[in-house]
Amino acid sequence: MQLYAIGDIHGHLGLLQAAHDLIAADMAAHGPGPVIHVGDLVDRGPDCRGVVDFLMQGQAEGRDWIVLKGNHDRMFTRFLRDPEEPEPGLRSSYSWLHPKIGGAATLASYGVKNASDRPTAKVHADARLAVPEAHLGYLDALPTMHRAGEALFVHAGIRPGVPLDQQTETDLLWIRDAFLIEVESFGPLVVHGHTAIDQATHYGNRLNLDSGAAYGGPLSAVVIEGREAALLTPMGRRKLSIVT
Repeated sequence: MQLYAIGDIHGHLGLLQAAHDLIAADMAAHGPGPVIHVGDLVDRGPDCRGVVDFLMQGQAEGRDWIVLKGNHDRMFTRFLRDPEEPEPGLRSSYSWLHPKIGGAATLASYGVKNASDRPTAKVHADARLAVPEAHLGYLDALPTMHRAGEALFVHAGIRPGVPLDQQTETDLLWIRDAFLIEVESFGPLVVHGHTAIDQATHYGNRLNLDSGAAYGGPLSAVVIEGREAALLTPMGRRKLSIVT
């Protein structure tokens, strides 16, 4: 079974379109397969609204795309519901509008300017008027996990030792250390993003696709066959060897 996956997008519509171009070229040579996006559609990048529109439109047209929820996507919808509602995975000294988190960039793409420099209540009111209900509903309803073939797709990872049907949404969207240090098999190959690294890396039990698009890095697109993966490049497939 041939699967495609794309890492954390963070509002970079041009990179997302380029990743889909690479996938289309690979499909032309090797045949079709579903495309799984591992979340973090929004925050930090220049065209978060455009990313949401692009993915919504593609799915509405019947493309075989799965889009998962990331922690930044949940922070966005949580802010729109109630800006005072705490986000369990976020450090208490931060808010979604903190410059390090990138919520202001998301709102700017919807026409809400200077969100980090104005009273939260006013920003929230403006955001409720600017963000289409269709976008809010779409992001709210995104799944947090997708199983296909020998792979399990999530945004951040899974908590070791906890059955898949008992994983919490906060772990699926936020977990790092307990998941990242695990060297034993999780059963399926866990394909994830969330933790930015220099390049997509296969660790044997997991495959990290977050190559830092949010920070000026590339947006990785891979093809997965069984438990093996290859990075898609303009020159074709580049097999990802397992790093131990």
